Amino acid sequence: MTMPKPAIDFHEIDIEEGWEPAPGAAPGVEQKMLSGELDETAQIGVRTRLIRFLPGAEVADQFVHDYWEEVYFIEGTLDVGGKLYNPPAYACRPPGTPHGPFKSETGCLFFEVQYYLNG
Repeated sequence: MTMPKPAIDFHEIDIEEGWEPAPGAAPGVEQKMLSGELDETAQIGVRTRLIRFLPGAEVADQFVHDYWEEVYFIEGTLDVGGKLYNPPAYACRPPGTPHGPFKSETGCLFFEVQYYLNG
């Protein structure tokens, strides 16, 4: 399988600028795209991004998606269904894995890769 992403050399990333609301996410959950794209309709692709929760952001429900997701927790604190996590931490979610609810009183930052294996 060929990943639809170009080679990217090391380069500096501005952690303060360039954030946008994460599509379909709760208010206060933002993304900064690093590479690739994920086509959820065609179920193809791979994307790499940073996700941040602004202080007080909350995702109240569990959710499930049809792609793989790997998440590395970099900074902040995260409450996952009543259990508090601190970095470093990692999660791997195969398609169909329920996850959430989430909230962060302090705000937090993740490195995330999402991908389909069928294309």
